Amino acid sequence: MNNRLWEGLRGQVRVEILCEHPEQVLNLCGKKGLPFRDLRRGENGALFLTLSRGDCARLRNALKGTECDIRQVRQIGFRAALSALARRQTLCVFAVIVPTVLFLGSFFVWDYDITGNETVPEERILRALDKQGVGPGSFGLSLDGEDIRNHVLLDIPELEWISVNVSGYRAHVQVRERTPPPEPVDTETPANVIARRDGLVLSVSALDGKAAVLPGTSVLPGDLLISGTESLETTGKTRVMPGRGSVRARTWYKLTTAFPVRSAEKRFTGEERVNLSVIFGTRRVKFFLKRASMGLEPETNCDKITQRTALSVFGLPLPVTLVRERYRLYETVPVELDAEEARNRGEAALRDQLETEVAPYGEVRSTLCTVRARGENVEVTLSAECVEEIGERVPIYTVTGSDANFGTENQHGPA
Repeated sequence: MNNRLWEGLRGQVRVEILCEHPEQVLNLCGKKGLPFRDLRRGENGALFLTLSRGDCARLRNALKGTECDIRQVRQIGFRAALSALARRQTLCVFAVIVPTVLFLGSFFVWDYDITGNETVPEERILRALDKQGVGPGSFGLSLDGEDIRNHVLLDIPELEWISVNVSGYRAHVQVRERTPPPEPVDTETPANVIARRDGLVLSVSALDGKAAVLPGTSVLPGDLLISGTESLETTGKTRVMPGRGSVRARTWYKLTTAFPVRSAEKRFTGEERVNLSVIFGTRRVKFFLKRASMGLEPETNCDKITQRTALSVFGLPLPVTLVRERYRLYETVPVELDAEEARNRGEAALRDQLETEVAPYGEVRSTLCTVRARGENVEVTLSAECVEEIGERVPIYTVTGSDANFGTENQHGPA
């Protein structure tokens, strides 16, 4: 192993020897003490062997004056590799510059990885970090994590904790959002509970106040459900309370929408255009000019799909991002909806609207969808039965003065 390593450092050559009696060459090598390896016999009777550069020169001198012809086939070893690199100056320059750039660039921040945020947008976090000097091209070793944390938490009060760790080209930003405190229950302001919509009362639970309706009662919007006033028989006056409670009722919804029978939809032609650009840090280099350069007129219909790929070398992220923009061309074609398709589209849209209106208060129990043709449109109607909370607190305005705790005026519903 050591001999092979030493021979590789010294350099070896592979030679071809042509002569009528090859055994004379082998005897000469043995007589002169010239070691060789990898002996091969060619198709034309030539000998192929490998020996050191110095031994090759000695063999050439020994074969002078003979009918043997010796020719060098190739060089082997470290010196041969250096000679090959010397002829490729551009490759040598890149072999020096690229590792140097990678090494020096690893001390700067070019990419971000933000985790832990759910409601706070990444753009807002990045803007707050940029104000503290943590932007593309920032020197990673100069970043003060504690100072950054204190200032960013002041700029974004929704965050409870933030940490910035730099690894190579990337800054790993970990955040934890602050849990908002629950809204305090108002137990001081006098109020009534009235119906915010019509329905059939299923249950009444009065916490601070007096129930004004019974289960099975039909109510209209604005009807009093829980009274925040109570007459005191002993004094003949009225006591006001922060009327609170829960009133659940069956409610009914009827939503209607119309779809045109004839409409237009897009159909992809299968033709695509692709644009490429490269982002170096914050600078973008485009390899295209305008839509016209791609053969696209301003009125051409197309969908744009953008794909970003961050480049890396040996797992180390580079400050280079490849952006690929794909344009899928389509044309609008007229289509005519049938009753079933109109029903499906209309029911999906109305269900989303119904869920938006009912979800904060209760749940949908049953639905019924009907379709009716009206001229050029298809009318879709969704009828639904729900169970939800219909109570809504409204304040009672009391008289100011010494009897403010007992007297009332202009209150909602009967006292």
